[in-house]
Amino acid sequence: MVKLQFFLGLTLGLGICVWNHYRWQKNLKGILNSFSSLDDRAISLPPVYLVRREMENLREESKLIARERDSWQRLIDQAPIGYLLVDEENQLLWCNQQARILLKLDRWRWGEVRLLLELVRSYELDRLIEQTRKSQQPQTKDWTYYFTRHAILKNSISVESNSYFDSTEMVKAIALSGHAFPLIDRKVGIFLENRQPFVDLSRSRDRATSDLAHELKTPLTSISLVAENLLNRLQNPELRWVEQMLRETNRLINLVKEWLDITQLETSPLQNIQYEQLSLLELISSIWQTLEPIAKKKKITLITNNQDDFLIEGDKSRLIQVFLNLLDNAIKHTPKQGKIIVDINLEPKTLDKSTNSPASPLAIIDIVDSGRGFVSSDLPHIFERLYRGDASRSRASNFSGGNGLGLTIVQQIVQAHGGSIKAKNHPQSGGAWLRVKLPQKKSGRI
Repeated sequence: MVKLQFFLGLTLGLGICVWNHYRWQKNLKGILNSFSSLDDRAISLPPVYLVRREMENLREESKLIARERDSWQRLIDQAPIGYLLVDEENQLLWCNQQARILLKLDRWRWGEVRLLLELVRSYELDRLIEQTRKSQQPQTKDWTYYFTRHAILKNSISVESNSYFDSTEMVKAIALSGHAFPLIDRKVGIFLENRQPFVDLSRSRDRATSDLAHELKTPLTSISLVAENLLNRLQNPELRWVEQMLRETNRLINLVKEWLDITQLETSPLQNIQYEQLSLLELISSIWQTLEPIAKKKKITLITNNQDDFLIEGDKSRLIQVFLNLLDNAIKHTPKQGKIIVDINLEPKTLDKSTNSPASPLAIIDIVDSGRGFVSSDLPHIFERLYRGDASRSRASNFSGGNGLGLTIVQQIVQAHGGSIKAKNHPQSGGAWLRVKLPQKKSGRI
């Protein structure tokens, strides 16, 4: 009886084992059937063999992926643009050779993980990374990166492999363009482009053009004097020809003067600004009195919505030039019996990011006309030199006789005061809306 129970138990155990083995093989075949690499003949082979073969394939694929990863890493390391990889805690995980050159990351060693702030002191770069991580969308930012004292001293005694850096000239800043992309696990990848050669090229071009303008100033003045002397000695049709020549000569003289004006403001803005305390309401009222005869011809009304006066520190002659240009242009593009609105407000105190101290309150001057507004395609370019937009509404070409420098000069003067200017169309009236921001107190920043 005992032997019978033993054999029955043994048989039952073997049956269970066989059944489990059959189920295991069936499940294994089901898994192997999901692999597209297996053909009909291969599926008929023993599962253990198929598993071994798939493991070999996976090992080969893993080696191939590793080789491709190494190839891409070598490619990025030798790329002509910089690349940084930071984790969710803003620790630098990896950077390529160009990034080490651009940011002078000589203290970073291959394979080490360090906080980016310890290596690169750039508020703009930190902000770019945080905006990318928060929005989970690609972000782009242009800024000027100022090197720390350590980087400047190192640059003065060594020559970098990049041709832009030269030990004979201590580089203190470089213009950069950053393109950040969100990655998995809240990591962020940043591509850095060196914009300094383009900035230098632009400055060189502007210097050459300014030198040419300076050389043209004297002969143009001589031609103008000769034309003025001929006016009283000629009769038509020669008189009309000389009058036309005088008008065109004076237009060229104004163009030369304004170009030289822009160059001076760009190269040494603080030296060209003479500060004094000014009343904004009085300043704009006096400018409007100058333009009122022109406005009356079109029956245009100036509306100011301010009862309180605001005092600022600025260059009176330069600010007159700013608001004279803006109001004159507003009159040109406002239809008959239209109106021009000027609002002056005070922006609350903010924190100066460069010094971490309270910044001077900003006076905000909004000038809105009742014309057709700016053409949308012109808005990104209206402050560019000599830009001429749509003929029906070309604000950039209507300043100072249409030479395309008026808004550029306005922008340079405002920036020299430490302020800013923006242009857009008013959401309600549709007219052109120019907003000027000026610090109340003298600004030491450019």
